[in-house]
Amino acid sequence: MNLRRRLLKLHPAALVLSSFMAAIFLGMFLLKLPVSVKTGMLSWMDALFTSTSAVCVTGLVVVDTGTTYSLFGQIVILFLIQIGGLGVMTLSVILFRVIGKRISFHQLMAVQDTFLHTPQEDIFKLVKHIFVITFFIELAGTVLLTIHWYGEFSLSKALYTALFHSISAFCNAGFSLFPDSLVTWNGTLLLNMTICTLIVCGGIGFSVLYEFKNWIKLRKKKIFRFTVHLKTVLLTTAILILLGAVSFYFLEQKGVLAGKPLNQKILISLFQSITCRTAGFNTVDLSILNDATLALMIFFMFFGASPGSCGGGVKTTTLSLLIATTVARMKRMKRVNMFKKSIPQETVDRSATLVLMSVAVISMVLFFILVGNTALAAPEKEAFLSYLFEVVSAFGTVGLSLGITPDLTSWGKFWIILTMIIGRVGILTFSYIIVGTHPDNGFERAEENMMIG
Repeated sequence: MNLRRRLLKLHPAALVLSSFMAAIFLGMFLLKLPVSVKTGMLSWMDALFTSTSAVCVTGLVVVDTGTTYSLFGQIVILFLIQIGGLGVMTLSVILFRVIGKRISFHQLMAVQDTFLHTPQEDIFKLVKHIFVITFFIELAGTVLLTIHWYGEFSLSKALYTALFHSISAFCNAGFSLFPDSLVTWNGTLLLNMTICTLIVCGGIGFSVLYEFKNWIKLRKKKIFRFTVHLKTVLLTTAILILLGAVSFYFLEQKGVLAGKPLNQKILISLFQSITCRTAGFNTVDLSILNDATLALMIFFMFFGASPGSCGGGVKTTTLSLLIATTVARMKRMKRVNMFKKSIPQETVDRSATLVLMSVAVISMVLFFILVGNTALAAPEKEAFLSYLFEVVSAFGTVGLSLGITPDLTSWGKFWIILTMIIGRVGILTFSYIIVGTHPDNGFERAEENMMIG
């Protein structure tokens, strides 16, 4: 009872981290069971890595999911993906409400901080709608993917495969039952568009989906007005998808797209543009992409999905706000304006802090992994890009890899695990846990200028 009271009194940031860690360790013990693998035994490190990757909806794997894990193990992974995508606190709020238990203020705040940009009175109504929206989107994806795979597999196998990939796609997890992800079907319109739609729906954020639902309900009354958040998310997402697809198309004309028909080139380019920001599926061999394409993908992975979604990264809204801030400062404007609204200065400052802290974390993790690798053997110069790609992919909870994940040492796996957790929970949440959330204004002293730039 005392432990329960202590947990309920935790700050929302600490509560979110604790819930994710509890799910990760539960998944680790379940995956370590002999019944979870087809043959042999999984090491504790590999079980921890897989569980973390599933709960943090990343998709990086040290062993192949389809051939290594039994049906029980795959269902455990799918369960971890679902609770990781929705958020452990969200599930606890629903569970407590169903069994009639009291929901603490800190639990409500944890859910609100996860999904909302503006406080809402009836948080349970939001959580209920999140579950309903998730169920119907994943159900629609399962039906469409079952239609695709029914011609190749039996109905039961097609249904299970479709369900697994539908949940994995909507939660932006990137786990696949096939060793080459979805490369085999890179020219199939139904599969590509279904997976892409699921990824986008899971990546734009539940608050955006919830706002769309309200708009559909109230549009005839003409009393509904879209928020700046929704407008920013949709515009930025559309621009990034288009920019990524066009760039990939032209950068890989003499690469992986060479010799393919036009419709297949377009599908491959569009799929990689959407998936590289947070989802982790791939329809081409990433290891043969040219360096310019990989650099572009690293940029997309860094910014990732949108706030309050299943994806990671520093978020699309942060990118938009940084651009708007830069333009405002160049014009010597005191306030940053977007869509005829002024953005609070605190939000502007947080966006800059978020980017700087993220770069610092990625740089630190990359350095420590390279140090550990150098201690074993002199790495190839080309390996630097592969490790950078891996670290950014883990931080953005993307799951794409150039093939080095299974070859990571225990030291390297530890740092990737830590990076995935930070990327999923949020670097600002981590900072609140470490330094606290109480503002410290300190003493205000006399100003003195200094040179910059």
